[in-house]
Formats: sequence, C-alpha cells, structure tokens
Amino acid sequence: MTEWKRQEGEETIFRTCAWSPPGCHPVGCGLQVHVKDGKVVKVEGDPEHPITKGSLCTRCLALPEYIYHPDRITHPLKRAREDRGKDKWERCTWDEATDLIAQNAKEITEKYGAEAICVFGGTGREGNNWYPQWANLVFGTPNSVYAQAGWSCYGPRMTNTAFMIGGGYPEIDYAQKFEDRYEHEGWVAPECILIWGKEPLRSNPDGLYGHAVIEMVRQFGTKLICVDPRVTWLGTRSEEVLQLRPGTDTALAMAFIYVMAHDDLVDHDFIDKWCYGYEQLVERVQDMPPAKAAEICGVPEEQIWRAARLYGNAKPSSVAWGLAVDENPNGTQLGQCLIALMAITGFIDAPGGTTLGMGDDQGNVVRDGGSISADEKVDDATDSTLELAFKNGIMTEETWAKRIGIDKYPAMGSILWTVMPDEFLKALETEKPYKIHMAHFISSNPIGTAISAEPQRWYEALKKLDFCCAADLFMNPTTMACCDVFLPIATTVEHDGMVVTHYGLNSSFYGAQNKCVQVGECKSDVEAMMAVGKKMYPDFWNRFETQTDYDNFHVMRSWLPYEELREKVTVMSNEPYFKYEVGKLRPDGQVGFPTSTGRVELYSYMYEQFGENPLPYYEDPAYGPERTPELMEKYPFILTTGARKQEFFHSEHKQVPSLRQITPYPQIDLNPADAARLGIEEDDWVEIASPYGAVRQRAHVVPTIKEGVCHAMHGWWYPEEDGEEPNLFGNWKSNINVLMPNSVNGVMGFGNTFKQMICSLKKVEGEGGPNDPDSTGIFLEPSRQAEFTYQQVWRPTDETLQG
Repeated sequence: MTEWKRQEGEETIFRTCAWSPPGCHPVGCGLQVHVKDGKVVKVEGDPEHPITKGSLCTRCLALPEYIYHPDRITHPLKRAREDRGKDKWERCTWDEATDLIAQNAKEITEKYGAEAICVFGGTGREGNNWYPQWANLVFGTPNSVYAQAGWSCYGPRMTNTAFMIGGGYPEIDYAQKFEDRYEHEGWVAPECILIWGKEPLRSNPDGLYGHAVIEMVRQFGTKLICVDPRVTWLGTRSEEVLQLRPGTDTALAMAFIYVMAHDDLVDHDFIDKWCYGYEQLVERVQDMPPAKAAEICGVPEEQIWRAARLYGNAKPSSVAWGLAVDENPNGTQLGQCLIALMAITGFIDAPGGTTLGMGDDQGNVVRDGGSISADEKVDDATDSTLELAFKNGIMTEETWAKRIGIDKYPAMGSILWTVMPDEFLKALETEKPYKIHMAHFISSNPIGTAISAEPQRWYEALKKLDFCCAADLFMNPTTMACCDVFLPIATTVEHDGMVVTHYGLNSSFYGAQNKCVQVGECKSDVEAMMAVGKKMYPDFWNRFETQTDYDNFHVMRSWLPYEELREKVTVMSNEPYFKYEVGKLRPDGQVGFPTSTGRVELYSYMYEQFGENPLPYYEDPAYGPERTPELMEKYPFILTTGARKQEFFHSEHKQVPSLRQITPYPQIDLNPADAARLGIEEDDWVEIASPYGAVRQRAHVVPTIKEGVCHAMHGWWYPEEDGEEPNLFGNWKSNINVLMPNSVNGVMGFGNTFKQMICSLKKVEGEGGPNDPDSTGIFLEPSRQAEFTYQQVWRPTDETLQG
C-alpha cells in the first residue's frame, strides 16, 4: 500500500478521499493530489482506492480551477446591515467575524430566546453533516433548516427505511464493503437491478458509485430495468425502460407487487419468518392490477407484466431508488412499495441483493454522529448531538419542543432533527408561532437555485432578519442579499476529516480526507463551528483544540481514530450479510429488524401511529390532468426537474471555466413531436411557465423523453453576472424552482412537485437568452414574483391532499 503522503521530485503527492466542498454526495472517491510549492498543480485518481480504482469525474479533475478561482473568498468579510444587497464587503479577521456572530447570537438569545435563531444546511455537501450541530451545540436553537419543500431529498427515503425496516439505508450490493470486492467469497452479482427514478452515473448519490452498475452489467451480465420518463444512458443498456407519466410511480409499483403475488414470485420462507403484513399488502394491491396502472401511468400493460416478471424471476435481485420517491406527495407510499419489492424476494441484506447498514462494526446503531450500543453507554463520546446539548446546558428540552412545524408533522420530527421547511417559511412570513431574528447559512442558498421552491418568498422573508451570516466558498444570491458576515470555508483537500457513505446509514468504507494545502485563511466547516462555539459555550467547546480532537470525540468510531485512518486512507466496513439473523441490526442484540414487530413491516405501525395509512395507496399528482384539468389547458406539459450534468453538483461549479464550457447554458429536454408542434428547434431559448412564474432555458430536442413531458435542469444561475440586487447573479432568469410551489405535501409532510409540475413552453423570439435586453418582461422582479405566486388558480389544501 502506498503511503498517504510521499515525495516525488519537487512534488508532494497526497492520497485522500474527496467529499466536499466543492459539492458531491459522500461517495468518497479516491484522489492523488499533486502539490508543488504549496499549491495544487494536478489532481488524478487513486488507483489503490477500493471502489473508484483511479477513475474520477470531471468535477474532481477540475478541482485546481475551483480552489484557485479568482472569485473564491479566502478571508472573512463583514458588511453593514444597511448595505445588504450591495457589494460593499470589507475584509476582517476571524476574530472580528466570530465576535460579531457570537455577539448578535447572544443578544438575540437574551431578548427572544435561542429559538429565534435558525441554521440552514444544504444538500449533499459536507456542511450538511454539521448544520444541526451548529444549531444545537453552538447556538442552542432547535431550528435547523433544510429548506427544500417537503424535505424532498433523502429524508422521505430515510423515513421509509426507519419506519419499515428500523434503519440502515438500503443500497444495491456491488461488493462495496469488502477489500477484495467482486472476488469476495460471499458475494454474487445481482441478476437484475431495478433502477427506479435514479440516474446514478450523473449524480453518484450518497453511497452508490454509479459506475459499479456498468461494471456488473459488463462483467457479470446483470440485467437492468429502468423506471423513468426518459431513456437515460443506462436505459439504453436496459432490458426494459418503463416511461411512465411523472408522479404516477406508486401506481406502477403497486402493479409490480400485484404481478409478484399473482405469479407467486416471492420468497415465502423469508416472508413467513421476517415480514409482517404480507397478506394485507397483497389485498391492497388488488386495487391496482397492471391494466389499471397502465391507464394511469401511460405504460403498456404487457410491459408491466414483462418487467415485473423479469424482476421477480431474478435470483438475486436488487433495487436502486432515487428522488422519484422523495419529490412526490405520494412518494412515501412509493417507498413502501419499493421496500416491499426488496423484501418479498428474500434478497434484502443478502448477497447480490439490497444491502443494509448496521451502524458501526461493533453492532451499534449510529445516531447523529455518535453510536448507542446495546448496553446504552452514556459517556459524552457516544451521545448524540441532542443529548450533548441537553447534558451540557446548551439547550433545554423546553426549547427543543419549539421546533417549527413538527407539531403539525410529527412523523418528520421523529426521524429528522430539523424543522418542517414549508411550515418554517410560513413562520418567517407570519412571525407565528414566533419571530425569527437571525439566520446562519451552512453550504445553503435558499434564495438560490438548488433546492427551495418559490425562492422569491424565501428572498422576501430572509432579508428582513436582524442578523445573518454564512459559511461558504463563493458569494451567492443568499449571502449577497441577506448576510452581514461571511466565513470562508476550506475545500476537501484543505482540511482533515472523514467521509463515510450514506452518512453512516449504510457504510461501505471509511475514507480519510487528508489535508494537502492551506488556501488563504479558510477553515473547515468543523473549525469554523469550533471558532464560534468557543465564544458561545466555552465550557463545552474549549475541550477541543483541533478538528482532530472533535472528530475523534464526535465523528470517528472509537475503534478508528483519525490518525489511524489517515495512514490507511480507506478502511472497509466488512459488514456481513444476513445481519438480522444474528442480532447485528437491533440495538438490543436480538435477532430480527429494529421495528416494533422485529420484522420488515409491510403493514407499518409507525405510519399508522402518525395518522397515515399503514399500507401503500395511489394518489394522483396535485397538478395534472386528473386534479387540475382546467389548468392543463394553459399548462399542457408535465414538467420534471433536477436534470443533472456530471460537470455540476446542484448549483455549484457554474464558475469553473473547463466545466462551464461543456454546458454553458441550462437545457430543457422535450420530445421532437412536441418541439415540432411548437415550432421549437435545438438550442432555441424557451420560456417555461407555471402558475407560479416563468423562466428561460435552452431547448434540447431528444426522442428519449416521453411525449408530453419535459425535463429541465435545476441549479442554474450566472455567477459571471452582476451580483448586486436585483439581479443577484442572474438568480431569477433560469431558476426552474421559481415554477414550484411550497406546501404541496403528503400527510406526513413529505414530498413536493419538483418532478411532477405542469407548465407551458413557448419559443422566445430574437436573441432570447438571459442577457437579451427584451427579456425583462419575462423574468419577473422578485416583488413581481411574490405577487405572481398568489395569482395561481388553485393550490391544494390539507383537506384535498388527504383525500
């Protein structure tokens, strides 16, 4: 094994595992970083990395451009409150910046209570791990905020898993937990993988290294079934592509279960021993035979039978589920069906099936940065963030009970230690149940283009707060519009740390982030948190002198101190299969699953407890031909969003030259028949409108998308443009989230319309692009946007959504 740090001529070469920033989900790809004279001169893949084996995406290869970009902020900044929205920042020291943050936080806490402070966290980036700790342990507030409407990324799937299986995020088995990978004696290749609403080659989400799917297809003949309104690259290599109408996934999934039961393609031994509610589930799906699902979804009936039989006859089989589950008010029911499909075949936590995590390799269940073992140790090192906040007097249980929106949506609050985002936006606007006075943004840009629906509403609400600060790398619309202090954050090669797949919910390996260089005065997310924490609650925070101290206390497992991980670079989890048979899933050490019945709950008592149906059911999309036929006359297309490019991560990387030249403008995919009917040709600028607003993107005319459906890129802004208000780096011009509503959720609060909205398309005459001087009437000013938001014809109410 090559050392983690070595000298070759004038260069020092570091082996490390990338996470973020810049953004990426915690796949932990292996890097070799070449440093000369204290500067990164080259990044290449680490051939010794057990998963990525020397391959890298374009984002990692372009890392030097990102690190040394002239617009990157490498020193703390401050600005007078009256200058918000203007580029009047001035440089200050870390001590000045953290004094300002601590001073304002203390004053607000004294006057209004700690709950008047909120901390925003973004998606995917490493800061996502820390924003609840900033909230609970630095500011003593219960209000950590993930601002995506309906918590529509990962949260619903985590809840599905917690309620039905007891935890441990399910992932396809690509031998990711073993040093010898595909040569491991216990591993077998999946015969079939069902890929549902996911494109792992472009997003590499959370812990699935997408290229592994190609490896298994090429090396072992694994067959693929893709469920997607588009034919993706993997779809072109699939046996079946079920191009359904967006938002109707649950009907299709219920029909799959119908076929499995009808043809007796299930593992009765596993069901009898380890599942609860199979008979009730089979009875429920009798309401959704393939003929009915075909009519709803727009997928041929015979294809549903064929695809479900292909999956059911495969031994073993696996399921990869994506954002189609999360970004749908009916999505938790879809998740119920997909977990059922994993379980009733008998290949859950089995070789070549769908793996489960078990926490750490001591059989402990991971809980928010710590682990609680069967004997319930209570020393600080195993406490969760919340327990630490209570024990150290930073937050009280009375304050914790003031989390906004959890009284209305307690199911969300039981799994996710954050606010309910849609209700939090209402609280910002109405100042009820109480007024928020301060916000801190950790890798989060709610006014921007990545995650928030109706960003114009977030803009109007956030800019009124008394004090705002941010920790990030580049200026963005939220920091320019709202913030008074800016803390510069280190990239992945500028700090030490650990990356673990699926945030510890299903660990394939533990990877070291080894510091290679120092840029300016940038600090890691943890170092920034410690700097403010020491001024807020010194009795707790002064015990940590370095990030490694904190990591070893509250991040690393007791059996793997950072110093050891650094030397090894990667440590495989080596988790066994069939953990439920030997007491490796339950915190009490008993066999079975950590649920109330000890089984996979196909009939879920947890759903029932929180007022939801314990069995899956289909509900039509909130906007569409069934529930809003009158709106379909004006907005005849079904819009799905979130189209990914490998060169970008959500809204990041748009300023990196080598990446931006690959895709210089946002694109919306539409079918050639639809394009011809509208007189739209390739690369024409198109106005995309919904009842909530209008934006522009360029047309990409492709036969691989279902007719009547269009698919738009998200995350688009123009960092090269004027950053001051009202333009805010072109924030409103191509921001597809302007077209999305808030508060279109399921019964438990999850889901939204990001992948199932309605829209109209119209070719823009003339130059048409975002810089076209005639475009000002199309891209509404923020005040107009807010006004336009409330002119829609219909918005679902709680009553209509519940039936």
